[in-house]
Amino acid sequence: MSNFPSWLDMHDKVVVITGASGWLGQALARRFASAGAATVLHYFTHSKAVQSLQEEIQQSGGKAIYVQANLSEEDGVEALLKATLDTYTRVDVWINNAGTYPVSPLLDLPVIEWQKVLDINLHAVFISIKKVGRQMINQGNGGAILNIASIEGLSPAAGHSHYSSAKAAVIMLTRAAAYELGPYGIRVNAVSPGLIARPGIEDAWPQGVQSWLETAPLRRMGQPEEIAEACFFLASPAAAWITGANLVIDGGASCRPIF
Repeated sequence: MSNFPSWLDMHDKVVVITGASGWLGQALARRFASAGAATVLHYFTHSKAVQSLQEEIQQSGGKAIYVQANLSEEDGVEALLKATLDTYTRVDVWINNAGTYPVSPLLDLPVIEWQKVLDINLHAVFISIKKVGRQMINQGNGGAILNIASIEGLSPAAGHSHYSSAKAAVIMLTRAAAYELGPYGIRVNAVSPGLIARPGIEDAWPQGVQSWLETAPLRRMGQPEEIAEACFFLASPAAAWITGANLVIDGGASCRPIF
């Protein structure tokens, strides 16, 4: 008999994490693997990070494969899904975490960069929901799709017009997908993190970090593991009646007064 409470036990689940080479992607993979899930670690360019992560999970007794794919193209999503099914025969949870976060003032923003940000942060999410939703319907047992959005999808930031626009669209796409896929038992939710700590962020963006620490009610950045815990909850049976939601996790930053 499992030692996990039923809603914490993922031993019979297959979980795909896109963008698993990043700090949040790694935290997501570790969280689901620790509950017994078989994991699929997607990456686009950083192969060493996912190879190391796979070894870590396997050494802990877990199951993991890694797959390279360009998810902004339909063929890439299909390849990732095929690799998942070839290895595990099914998919139960799909987390759209892959993304890009460049900075450019709106009036200086090249059209090609605008398109690239939307391709990775929005178009790839749409293709994934379409392909994975169909697979989950064919399986007949429902499933959970999680989209990593951002608080910038709710409030803009200077130099991030492309990113904010993409994430705002992801939040609405989440709601639309939840409405259409709900009758098949497929839940679709979004998580909107605030500023997440990562090595070197204080040096790369000192003014932004300092402002965050001074104004966010909890006076700190979030940890990748804290976002992973929220995603784990939304994918678990504990959230069986939650769909179409956008869970904001930002240390209270978005509740600051306007005046």
